[in-house]
Amino acid sequence: MLEDSSFAIHPELQGQSSAQKLNRIGRAAGFTQIENGISIQTESGNLNIAFSREDIVRIAINFQGETAGQTSPAIIPNSRSVEFIMEETAAAYHVKSKQLNVFIEKSPISVTVKDSEGRTLLQDAELGMGYSEGAGVYCQKTLHPDDHFYGFGEKTGFLDKRGEKLVMWNTDVYAPHNPETDPLYQSIPFFMVLRDGKATGIYFDNTFKSFFDLGSNNETFSFGAEGGQLDYYVMAGPDPKSVVEQYTFLTGRMPIPPKWALGYHQSRYSYANEEEVMDVVRLFGDKGIPLDAIYLDIHYMDGYRVFTFDKETFPHFAEMVEALKEKGIQVVPIVDPGVKMDPEYGVYQDGVVQDYFCKYPTDEIYYGEVWPGQSAFPDFTETSVRNWWGDLHSFYAEKGIEGIWNDMNEPSVFNESKTMDLFVIHKNDGSPKTHQELHNLYGLLMAEATVGGMKKHLKGKRTFLLTRAGFSGIQRYAAVWTGDNRSFWEHLQMSLPMLMNLGLSGVAFSGTDVGGFAHDSNGELLTRWTQAGALTPYFRNHSVLGSARQEPWSFGEKYEKIIKKYITLRYEWLPQLYTLFHEAHKSGLPVMRPLLMEFPEDSMTWNLSDQFMLGDNVIVAPVMQPGAVCRVVYLPEGSWINYWSNEIYEGGRHHLVQAGLDTLPIFVKQGTAIALTDGKLTTAVPDQKLLLHLYYKEGTESVLSLYEDDGSTFAYEEGKWLNRQYNFVQNKNEIIISAKDEGEFSPSWKEVELIVHGDGRELKLQIDGQVKPPAKKTSKTTTYIL
Repeated sequence: MLEDSSFAIHPELQGQSSAQKLNRIGRAAGFTQIENGISIQTESGNLNIAFSREDIVRIAINFQGETAGQTSPAIIPNSRSVEFIMEETAAAYHVKSKQLNVFIEKSPISVTVKDSEGRTLLQDAELGMGYSEGAGVYCQKTLHPDDHFYGFGEKTGFLDKRGEKLVMWNTDVYAPHNPETDPLYQSIPFFMVLRDGKATGIYFDNTFKSFFDLGSNNETFSFGAEGGQLDYYVMAGPDPKSVVEQYTFLTGRMPIPPKWALGYHQSRYSYANEEEVMDVVRLFGDKGIPLDAIYLDIHYMDGYRVFTFDKETFPHFAEMVEALKEKGIQVVPIVDPGVKMDPEYGVYQDGVVQDYFCKYPTDEIYYGEVWPGQSAFPDFTETSVRNWWGDLHSFYAEKGIEGIWNDMNEPSVFNESKTMDLFVIHKNDGSPKTHQELHNLYGLLMAEATVGGMKKHLKGKRTFLLTRAGFSGIQRYAAVWTGDNRSFWEHLQMSLPMLMNLGLSGVAFSGTDVGGFAHDSNGELLTRWTQAGALTPYFRNHSVLGSARQEPWSFGEKYEKIIKKYITLRYEWLPQLYTLFHEAHKSGLPVMRPLLMEFPEDSMTWNLSDQFMLGDNVIVAPVMQPGAVCRVVYLPEGSWINYWSNEIYEGGRHHLVQAGLDTLPIFVKQGTAIALTDGKLTTAVPDQKLLLHLYYKEGTESVLSLYEDDGSTFAYEEGKWLNRQYNFVQNKNEIIISAKDEGEFSPSWKEVELIVHGDGRELKLQIDGQVKPPAKKTSKTTTYIL
């Protein structure tokens, strides 16, 4: 393509613009009241201003027809009545809730949104809102010198996206993944603006290809799309945590995953047969390396036909699955959307007969080439098709499969455009639309179908779904991995801001291919990547056919020993991680957080892309350069304890920290606590001991919340859960602990230990009024049996 060649910088092209004529919304001509707001008649259509909550307002206009009240499937039905006040002057309308004020100037229409304290959250710039002839809708806002931009889901580059231009169009990108590579597999048109420590959220509910210019001219920022209506939500914040809670109120939150999904997962493209799968698993056991899941890529299938397995290479498929489950190891097979065009293949036959495949306007089935060759694609916009596809997963559930991996679901097609023809029609439950409009929804709707079917056929067990493609709301169904990365140090570095921005975009369960997918990894890179991956939400090692093997033992004993240490560390941290996943389920807050989420007023955190937090009190600072044995770590206000050495570091400054190959720098905020357990080989083994680590700080009080349930069923939805809260009062010479339980679940722990990390002084310990003597003492720690 010419735009991919040097032609793109032909001198005669420079300075030319392909922009169409922009048409502003025009003037107001009156209003009517609608549910939770008003509808303003304009020269271009009705502009609707309606509150979703007191702290969320929706602004929408359709320039091609009637402004629609319905939303994309990203928005969950969650309507509530909101009290508001409407005031009108000769020049403007003022619509306000308890937390938001929306001012609409009448001529020409210009919208400004402020919070209840008068802080300007969003203000139209010169072009305001409007449309361009034949090129879609746009919205231009005023840029403040101190604005910083986060979110946007899965994007390469640094944490702060200010100055960048981004596109939302789900795209299969095998190579390259560079800071300028855009778009990728996920489209999440949500972002957060941070200004002077205060945050505002914006979600653009438009499924067409959309565009974001985040201040390339340093005066305005803008967003728009190729079609559809201009429809966006403004969230009041005022802090990053509030924005994420508000956004996930709109688009939903993740279910609590099965515990096995939080363990270590091993994959390769591909483990070719049963013998190889069993040999890999045997080596994990022989070497004492924990493992919870092994993946089957496309070669397990019969000619790449989904819902089949190759009877020559996997002759005992169900028996293999059962044998591995007895070891506590799950099998996760890949399932792609392309259905092989084969008249003798039952899934294809049924899809044709039932009219379940995507078609051209001429009523001919669309066929595209993917792994099986010419293939048809289910029209997941139809409820009946989603139900059919979900029911097909009985093929896996009946064989003991509890997790599915969706790939190629952008949808990817082996052609120049990389996807379906844009004029393919989706029936969309009686409201037909083109693929141009619904392309970005394909992965989301496939995920909904998959989870619905697996949940039905697993009869009360939780399922796990991993997806490559998605749209806003994908967190309701699936974990996300960042696709076909490479075994380069730069890709390890790039992974942290990608995952942190996914977390800020509602996707709490995300990870990368540890070690890198394509190219050849090496011992040092795999070790450092495993260290980082051990404390990211999703932890899978995956590599491409023909690349160097990168199972934990692949590069010799030196590296294997350290890699084993950090895979084991993952299992030691599972109580802490599981509690954070429960928090994500309840509030939408991410497990893995940028430091700006907890310290938004600290300017040093605003583009800190190489560190992350687990919850609100743990900082992880991976080493991501070859040969490095130390690194600079920024620690915000407070004091912080080195997890390995118990050394105390002063906050509000940078530190040069020693980090040899066997060390992942981890810091816990002094005065707080974390909950760990002993290591084990699989999550199927119940925890026997709970280990509470309190990082003592005289004169402080802290709370440790711990969540637990059975880890495998939906009984937690019926009260079968435990939420234990430990309160620590840390006085000069004593620690007073009180514990409170909520819920009906009895945990597996037989023993609870408290390890106090301090300065070696003698501390009296009381728990619920009972004095506990020390069980063990070192120069830095004292252990008590609670």
